[in-house]
Amino acid sequence: MSSKAEIPVQGKEQATAGAGLHAGVESEVSEPQRLEQLCITTIRTLAMDAVQKANSGHPGTPMALAPLAFVLWDRYLRHNPRNPHWPGRDRFILSNGHACMLLYAMLYLTGYNLSLDDIKQFRQWGSKTPGHPEYGHVPGLEVTTGPLGQGVANSVGMAIAQRWQAAQFDKHGNHVFDHRIYAICGDGDMMEGVSNEAASVAGHLGLSNLIWFYDNNHITIEGSTSLAFTDDVATRFVGWHWNVLRVSDVNDLGMLEVAIQAAQREPDRPSLIIVDTHIGWGSPHRQDTKEAHGEALGEEEVRLTKIAYGWPPDEHFLVPEEVKSYMGKAVERGAQWEQEWQQKYDGWAKEFPDFSTMWQQMVKQDLPAGWDKDLPSFPADAKGLATRDSSNKVQNAVALTVPWLVGGSADLYPSTKTLIKDGGDFERANYGGRNFHFGIREHTMGSILSGMALSSLRPYGATFFVFSDYMRPTIRLAALMRLPVIYIYTHDSFCLGEDGPTHQPIEHLASIRAIPHMMLFRPADANEVTETWRVVMQMKHQPVALVFTRQAVPTFDRSKYASAAGVAQGAYIMADSGGTPDIILMGTGSEVQLCVGAYEKLTAEGVKARVVSMPSWELFERQSDEYKAQVLPRAVGARVAVEAAASLGWAKYIGPDGGLVTRDDFGASAPLKDLLKHFGFTVDDVAAKARDVMKKAKP
Repeated sequence: MSSKAEIPVQGKEQATAGAGLHAGVESEVSEPQRLEQLCITTIRTLAMDAVQKANSGHPGTPMALAPLAFVLWDRYLRHNPRNPHWPGRDRFILSNGHACMLLYAMLYLTGYNLSLDDIKQFRQWGSKTPGHPEYGHVPGLEVTTGPLGQGVANSVGMAIAQRWQAAQFDKHGNHVFDHRIYAICGDGDMMEGVSNEAASVAGHLGLSNLIWFYDNNHITIEGSTSLAFTDDVATRFVGWHWNVLRVSDVNDLGMLEVAIQAAQREPDRPSLIIVDTHIGWGSPHRQDTKEAHGEALGEEEVRLTKIAYGWPPDEHFLVPEEVKSYMGKAVERGAQWEQEWQQKYDGWAKEFPDFSTMWQQMVKQDLPAGWDKDLPSFPADAKGLATRDSSNKVQNAVALTVPWLVGGSADLYPSTKTLIKDGGDFERANYGGRNFHFGIREHTMGSILSGMALSSLRPYGATFFVFSDYMRPTIRLAALMRLPVIYIYTHDSFCLGEDGPTHQPIEHLASIRAIPHMMLFRPADANEVTETWRVVMQMKHQPVALVFTRQAVPTFDRSKYASAAGVAQGAYIMADSGGTPDIILMGTGSEVQLCVGAYEKLTAEGVKARVVSMPSWELFERQSDEYKAQVLPRAVGARVAVEAAASLGWAKYIGPDGGLVTRDDFGASAPLKDLLKHFGFTVDDVAAKARDVMKKAKP
């Protein structure tokens, strides 16, 4: 391998550096250089040993990237191992999360609450070192990664959040909120479409606080990347308005420093540093092979590799004392950095106490006192409003008192009704704007929202419900991390009519409801929308999906029907004839009006009927058994569920004797009234189904 590296740089920076150092290569080196290489070799061998002990994992990339991780963490990444949540820290993301032993080694060696025993328990039950990085589980870890492309897309959300916070809070050049975001990604990340969308957004916005390192090793699980990937990555990123640099040998520490410094000096663009590496570096038989990617090297190959490194071949999990001492200095550095930042913060807080209060509330996700006092209440109206329209009114009332509620739409805000009035647009010339324009990029919108939530903002993102399919990987990860992201989905059923089946969601309610820790709300009228927002804004530890109509729905007369405050229980008795009901009619969203219409018709016939509005199944399931039995008495088997979507999931509520007015096939292009008639979604259809169910339920 050549020890000479050059960086071709597009734009303002040009630099070259001399010979680099290679672990295991005999050469005249200074004592500091020897110690650096000892640290790098320790990172490599820890990764090899942990994967070998587990007989599972990905050793090759940590072996390749150890020099980069060492240089970045040792010289540039501002962090405090004793306080991983220090607000002034830089953020580091390992997007190619399968290489997580690289991250675990760095966390352990720099003094985080991760022990050598934790490293030895890599991928084992109950360990702190799972097979892919898990946010909230591993101390010092910023985001859950593994599904490729997601981490770098999250990093764009973090960079956006930093810019927004700086624009909001930094006054008179205080520079309190000036951290950077670093991310490492690999060939797989570059192939995934979400990374392309994210890079496009970052370049458009000029996020110069963002630095990506591309591990260019040319190997995937199937073999050489040439099997499927021959892109000119540098040219792609230049086209996206990035500052692109290259380091032709990751082992050249001096060149890595030159590149990072050049990226840090770039004032107008995010930076991509392409780093050429060799997967499984130093392994006599596995370097540059697909086997090094996702398999343990094997005991003999580990031994031979250690010999090649000049490492004791029969020592396992060896961490020399001088490595512990040197890398452990990160604790002292981190404490000093935080102390300096805190002094700067304290001076800022004293000068701007109102901003300091707002910052503390935002970080803790504590709502300001009286935040909901002006939420609207809507009068009864047979014509009513589309729930997307009533949501806009409520959302803007919330935005007046919760300044860190920010977000936007995937090019659809005129349709989703999600613009914050007088909030300004977030753009390169105005990083303090509250309205985001994600473009037609639903997938990366979801990832960016997660990055923003990880940075203490309360973000929302909107699109048509059918396009939640494009976002589902990001929704799942947000649920896994329990992030308080708000997804706003409009055009919620086949009731949108003429646009036809391509835009008419059918299976989507069931799909989102199936995600653990996800909370979905489909309110029935404007007042349920108000109560939905009241509930959602108080949820700190989970994502929520708000599903709204395009068409108008009646605003119910709450002097006649129960208060919409029942939304706080997920489901509630909206109308009841008294006594034990003969039939329970339950529904969500726009179909609750059909239940109410059928209720009126049936009670006029002498039937004891009950209407249960169920805006959130998940919230209902959190209620006590007593409350659930009160709403849905076990003794009443005659039940009908009404929802303009797939029937999947309703069985647990209607039981074996219940009936369904649902849709298990695609929609069609036609006016709404025609669709309702042809698909059997009228008051008469629901009443008829109820009579049929009651007839069958009689002994």
